[in-house]
Amino acid sequence: MPWIRTIRPDEATGRLAKSYRAALERAGRVFGIVRAMSLAPPVLDASMGLYQKIMYAPSGLTRRQREMLATVVSHENHCHY
Repeated sequence: MPWIRTIRPDEATGRLAKSYRAALERAGRVFGIVRAMSLAPPVLDASMGLYQKIMYAPSGLTRRQREMLATVVSHENHCHY
């Protein structure tokens, strides 16, 4: 299995610490998918921004439907996220 160096939440400073705090507020913890981008905080912020737009922007789909689609796609891709 590949290994990606990450920065733990208790080691984060600056922009990354702010991003981790936002993750804690959103989800109650800093998931591995977020930590995987910890070496590139601008990428992490852009990724989370895209996620927020996809999940919360006006659309013909409900939030529940969007989450269901994300779950199905992750399952089909053998990804637990």
